[in-house]
Amino acid sequence: MTQLNDLPLQALQFYTTAPYECSYLPGHVARSEVATPSHLIHSAVYSELIAQGFRRSGMFTYRPHGEGCNACTPIRILAQEFRPDRSQRRAIKRHRQLVARSLRLCFVPEHYQLYLRYQAVRHAGGGMDHDSIDQYTQFLLQSRVNSRLIEFRAPRADGEPGELKMVSVLDILDSGLSAVYTFYEPDDGASYGSYNILWQIEQARAMGLQYVYLGYWIALSPKMNYKTRFKPYELLLDGAWKRFGD
Repeated sequence: MTQLNDLPLQALQFYTTAPYECSYLPGHVARSEVATPSHLIHSAVYSELIAQGFRRSGMFTYRPHGEGCNACTPIRILAQEFRPDRSQRRAIKRHRQLVARSLRLCFVPEHYQLYLRYQAVRHAGGGMDHDSIDQYTQFLLQSRVNSRLIEFRAPRADGEPGELKMVSVLDILDSGLSAVYTFYEPDDGASYGSYNILWQIEQARAMGLQYVYLGYWIALSPKMNYKTRFKPYELLLDGAWKRFGD
């Protein structure tokens, strides 16, 4: 195991996983660098780790560490400087009636059923379309950082929240928000994914936070390359954040 001496996190240790099949680029082999022990990774520590390219999945804090592969590039949106383009303004107008409610991480059967529908349509055969309740809980509902579960519902005629349309898990960090995972009604032909990012950007602006972290941008993956549409943004290249999209 090795330590990242450039971080004030001397109590943490880091190890590299065995190779595994990349879920984004067919035929590619991936490895991850994992931060341990997980019980020491609270919000302040995680804020430093995410600025170094780490992400979390449940209690698992990692960053890509593929030998000879740099396809996964950390990306963050400059929330205070963001200006929506025409398509994004349409998404805001189309979905601004959705009623957002913030919850602490908790299991809601209705959320889980939406998650299964989303996986079955958007990621069929990816292995997550048959996740058990335990797998769903470990993936999204376990955290030692400041996390929130945001549900979005269509309004009823009386103005009260109605049908569930989208659920998002996000982390609140020292300098920004981190989009952990979002799933939504897959058959609506809507722009829920884009609207969710736009909503998070607006929340970051209102909270005086500088960034919205969107995980990894993978230029060769159609599922991931949409992230550079939110401008301006920064990419972590050779250990330094560099600005693009002006």
